[in-house]
Amino acid sequence: MELTYYSDYAVRLVNTEQPERGEDTLTSVEAVRELFGGAQQAARRASESDVTRLRTVRTRLRAVFEAADRGDEVLAVDLLNALMMEFPVSPQISGHEYRDDGGTSRSWGSPRSNGVESGGGVESGGGRPKWHMHIADHAANATAGFTATACMGLAFHLTELGVDRLGICEAKPCRNAYLDTSTNRSRRYCSDRCATRANVAAYRARKRLESGRTADSAQEPQASAARGER
Repeated sequence: MELTYYSDYAVRLVNTEQPERGEDTLTSVEAVRELFGGAQQAARRASESDVTRLRTVRTRLRAVFEAADRGDEVLAVDLLNALMMEFPVSPQISGHEYRDDGGTSRSWGSPRSNGVESGGGVESGGGRPKWHMHIADHAANATAGFTATACMGLAFHLTELGVDRLGICEAKPCRNAYLDTSTNRSRRYCSDRCATRANVAAYRARKRLESGRTADSAQEPQASAARGER
């Protein structure tokens, strides 16, 4: 699994709140556990204290996205570095897939007729695991583990793809965070729904402006005629 995958942790946490709408879904232990997605073992450590802790982290992560969205790369990096200093990660090498002699990848741990299970995986004659970097979770609490993972993923996303790939949705009052994965770095909205809503609003604004101009143009001859009569 590429470490950039974990950048989605940061997006999920930031988007539990929509400040301009006064909405906040991070209000319970269950909501904290939902943030972890498939990482159920890590989620089980969540407690009421993690609700408050993660809200504080959420504010700091939103500041990273907002700085990047404004084009302030140095501030975005400084804010993210501060979080990583406070919530360090423990990287380790892992092998979730299995590569046979012909270079074909298979799931690490999937049994084969001639395989021998070893260390939670399956070994096969002549094959080898497909090794990759993985973030080990040895944190003291759920917040520390989640934050370390989110920040490391965001850091890899930022350094590999660019700070300008971090954005804040332009569709008001949404303001959700997003990661731009478009080929031409053109993304401006967090979702197709927000993009459609913004386009419709812009279209209606143009129509109102055009209607106003048409009305002004129609009134101008009448005003000129009135001045002539005087």
